[in-house]
Amino acid sequence: MYMNESRQPEILLESGINELEIMEFTIGSQLFGINVAKVREIMKIETLVHIQKSNEYIEGIFKPRDKVLTVINLPAFLGLAEAEKPERDIFIIAGFNNSEYAFHVHTVVGIDRISCAQMKKPDPVIFGGKEGVATGIVEHEKKLITIIDFEAIITEICPEKGLNILKISDLGSISRNDKHILVVEDSLLLSKMIIESLHKAGYIQTVKLDNGQEAWDYLCELRDSENNIDSSLSCIITDIEMPLMDGHRLTKLVKTDKKLKHIPLVIFSSLISEEMRIKGKELGADEQITKPEIGQLVDIIDSLTK
Repeated sequence: MYMNESRQPEILLESGINELEIMEFTIGSQLFGINVAKVREIMKIETLVHIQKSNEYIEGIFKPRDKVLTVINLPAFLGLAEAEKPERDIFIIAGFNNSEYAFHVHTVVGIDRISCAQMKKPDPVIFGGKEGVATGIVEHEKKLITIIDFEAIITEICPEKGLNILKISDLGSISRNDKHILVVEDSLLLSKMIIESLHKAGYIQTVKLDNGQEAWDYLCELRDSENNIDSSLSCIITDIEMPLMDGHRLTKLVKTDKKLKHIPLVIFSSLISEEMRIKGKELGADEQITKPEIGQLVDIIDSLTK
């Protein structure tokens, strides 16, 4: 199965229904998945230009058309064996955080639509990496699929592509310690960086949860308590792609709840595109921002909670 730029994978038309489409691919005998919304193209393996003194997992670069792409050797990063016939391997061109990368895999199997409720939280150290690089495990049609955290891979290989915590120091000294921020993010690495950034900016009253379902349970508990919810929650920051319940479904639940809908909610995701932005707005998100812009996130929280 191959795609070119004129046939990019379609993003789900409906929003807030807690479903996503995943493209399945193999490395050796193991089955992995990537959110179709991140896939720009699938290509046969190309001849590469090797870069001296680059990271050990960077195979090289190539220019398929008008853009130079860096190729990540995914089997090597995951500690898995190379293919017996590497000339048949595939490049998955993925786009997120306003950048594109080519990921070297062995085969592409197809696309399936799944419910986020099917996606279970993985062991936090599954398949190596400093913080684990799997966002979920899905059992679908008797297949076990590991959903890979491509953002965490890029951040580990090239930290400057991740959140720029240094920019936080340019935001000035504003009293923020009375605000209570809920962060909903499944990536161990990125959530750690987000919390660290918020604390550095002065938002020290933070609660971090791993997915939309945990967040919704937490919000319902706050809503149904005798305490004023505004004294316990000032703003919600949520990713989109998460196991059990995604960020769009969480947004829909919050913004259709009489007692919660006034709470500012920011979608902070690598998947923000023009189409995704329209969906988030329809669901009631107060703001939407792509992940590297941590300084802009703090500015938005300041504006929404002042």
